[in-house]
Amino acid sequence: MPGINRWTVPDYGDQSGRVAVVTGANTGIGLEVARQLAAANTEVILACRDAQRAGAALDAIRETCPRSKLAAVLLDLGSSASIEDCASRLRARWPVIDLLINNAGVMAASPGRTTDGFETDFGTNFLGHFALTGRLIDQISASRAGRIVTVSSLTHRRRSATLNFGELDTLENFDAAVAYGRSKMASMVFMVEMGRRLAARGASTLSVGAHPGGVRTSILRQQNPLVRLVYNPRLIGLTNWFTQSAAEGALPVVRAALDPETRGGDYYGPAGRRELIGPPVLVKMSQRARDAETGLRLWQLAEEMTGVRFLSGEDDHL
Repeated sequence: MPGINRWTVPDYGDQSGRVAVVTGANTGIGLEVARQLAAANTEVILACRDAQRAGAALDAIRETCPRSKLAAVLLDLGSSASIEDCASRLRARWPVIDLLINNAGVMAASPGRTTDGFETDFGTNFLGHFALTGRLIDQISASRAGRIVTVSSLTHRRRSATLNFGELDTLENFDAAVAYGRSKMASMVFMVEMGRRLAARGASTLSVGAHPGGVRTSILRQQNPLVRLVYNPRLIGLTNWFTQSAAEGALPVVRAALDPETRGGDYYGPAGRRELIGPPVLVKMSQRARDAETGLRLWQLAEEMTGVRFLSGEDDHL
């Protein structure tokens, strides 16, 4: 597998007949997750913002997996119209979706808002995936072994990532690291709460999570020069002991998606130094992400903000 030079790619068996949607699959971790799933004979749909970059990603995967079944669909997680259109196209062509990998993410360097008017990180990393998941829940639950994988970050454990419901969508006193950490905490709370709701309904669909560790990807391109320098691939000889490639960082996500021993609520990350590098293992999440009251409140808020309601009552999608 190109780019994986330290950790063995686990063999989860032939995944022929299964369908996976990977958001943000044109680069970085998303591209490598898509590549590894395709190598296991999963049919993979790359959900990307840019058609040209999506096409380049398809070509890159086909170079290493020439017989892979691939497709691409446009998706801007900051636009409710784009999310609805993407989900509609997916539903029309794939009535059963076995895996939804909620991977796409941004780390805004300055305050801004999505097309729908939400703070960029919170609106894209959390609200966008919440809405997409809700619009595809019927197709995922139609699978006998459906999984929804939330890609999070070590930053969700920071004290500053605690969800203050009065500040989730504000641009006042903007701090890039805090905004990103809170968006990832929201994603983790979403993952756990969704698992509760699926389990309460006796659904076979699993909600699980993963984080990639310290990965050298383009998500850091807007950050300060020091951060960009530390994660620059050209300095791999100096930083290899605490950073890893996108292909290596994809391994916890792929394990969350394919490991037959995975249970709802499981969370995977690297086994090595401070979970920055290493093969994929079960790791701990912040206890704040497991708080039931926070989960209920965030779910209700997300429904209000996105207008997408699911797993909520008699008229939900299950």
